[in-house]
Formats: sequence, structure tokens, C-alpha cells
Amino acid sequence: MGYTVGQVSAFAGVTVRTLHHYDRTGLLSPGDRSRAGYRRYDDADLARLQQILFYRELGFPLEEIAEILADPQANALEHLRARQRQLAEEIGRLQRLAEVAERAIEVQQTGVSLAPEERFEVFGEIAFDLTYATDAQLKWQDSPGHREAMARASAHTKEDWARLMGEAAAWRAELLAAFDDGEPADGERAMDIAEEHRLHVTRWFTPCPPDMHRRIAEDFAADPRAFALVVPPSQQRPGLAAYLAGAVHANASRRGGAGAAAAVPNEPQVRKTDENPDRHGRIAR
Repeated sequence: MGYTVGQVSAFAGVTVRTLHHYDRTGLLSPGDRSRAGYRRYDDADLARLQQILFYRELGFPLEEIAEILADPQANALEHLRARQRQLAEEIGRLQRLAEVAERAIEVQQTGVSLAPEERFEVFGEIAFDLTYATDAQLKWQDSPGHREAMARASAHTKEDWARLMGEAAAWRAELLAAFDDGEPADGERAMDIAEEHRLHVTRWFTPCPPDMHRRIAEDFAADPRAFALVVPPSQQRPGLAAYLAGAVHANASRRGGAGAAAAVPNEPQVRKTDENPDRHGRIAR
């Protein structure tokens, strides 16, 4: 009985026009015709069509598919190996293009227009998480402060970034020392360190009033990707992000920022115990 061209088109997922083209070129000529002269495909035709579609999926041109099907025992393996090499080369090329595109996106999202080797030289362990940069871009895209920060960041030279990161490293050392010394987050020393960070943001990126600084600190406490921009994971301590957020909130209150009584986000809860807590509110072990 066989199948009509419309039926084959439907269950093979190819157009009638394509089947007609295969017939005209001799790649797939149905073995039978109806009394009215219409094409009729039998099981052998369908098996050949399946082979054609397999090779097409691998990217073979029709002329080469015709060669393979004309003498499958002699040519198929050789053709497949050659195509495998071509695909591997194409995958490598596309991977390189994807890396170039990713670097271009990263430059746009982070505002840091340095070559990869320059980034490593300047930033060291500090890494820009592209997922966080993208999320931040979406979250703050309507903020004039964010737009100004991105514009100023993209205008920084390598020398600017080196100075900026030198300041950040010195500030980070002060933060870690205060935390390790057990200074309270709402003490003068911690608040002064928080104020240094606020002025650093203002100096290098965008004016940072106390309320804006609170929101930045909330990101530090809530999102490890954000905190890693100021303290690399190798230097972090448990509770350090919440400690910095507490110092920022205390400093904002000291400076008269709105919401002076607001709670510090993600402040860790310490269970009651007979053990003596240290000055961070952590239990000494």
C-alpha cells in the first residue's frame, strides 16, 4: 500500500517540498506510484529517509550523503570520522566565541574594562561573579547611583584600579583585625571602619549617603557573592558579613541616617547557654 508524501512529511518532520527535492535529485525516490501518479513510499524508502535525516543532523551536505548511501560499507565510517573531526573543531571555535562573548558581557556588567591578565594582576583573589553582576544590573538598572557607579568604574584606568584595590586591601585588614580582636559591631572602631568603606564608595564610584550604605551592607549580609567583592572567601570568617552590616547600620545611625532603630539583616541568633559569649555575641568554644 505504501505512504503518501503528506503522510511521510507528517511523521518524519520534514516538509513536502523537501521530499520533492530529494526525489528530483535522486537522493530519495519513492519505489512506487499510485494509479494517479502520486508518490508512494514503502518501508525501504522510510529506512533510507531515516539515514538521510541522521546525516543531515550531523551537518553533512546532500551530495556527501548521496555518496555515503551509494556505498555505505566502504564510505560511511570514513565520512563519519571526518565529520567528527570537523565537529570537534567547530565546537572549539564556538567555545572560543562563547568565552569572548562572556568576557564582553562581564565588562559591560561589571564596568571593569581590563584584559584578563590585568584583572588577575590588579584584583588578585577578588573575583567578579557574573551572575551577581547580572542580578545587580537588573535590580538597580533604574537607579541613578548604579548608573553613575558603572560609568565611573568603566572609566577607571589600570592605575586607578590598582590604587582602589590598595585602599580596599588596607580597609579589609582593619576590618579583619577589629573582628578578630572582638571589637563590637556598634563600637567606635567598627563604625569608623564602616565609615571608611562608605567614603571609599563615594570616592571611587558614586555618592553613598548612610541609607544607601545600609542597602549595600544588607547585600553583603544576604548574598555571599556580594560579600566576596570586598572580602575574598579565603579571608572570610563565620559571622563577618553580618558583623560588617551591623557596623554599617550603627555608623548610619551615628550619622543620623533614617531608620536608626532598624534591625541588622540576617543577624545570627545566639541561643542561650551557660557559656560566656565573646564580644561579637558568639559563644567561645
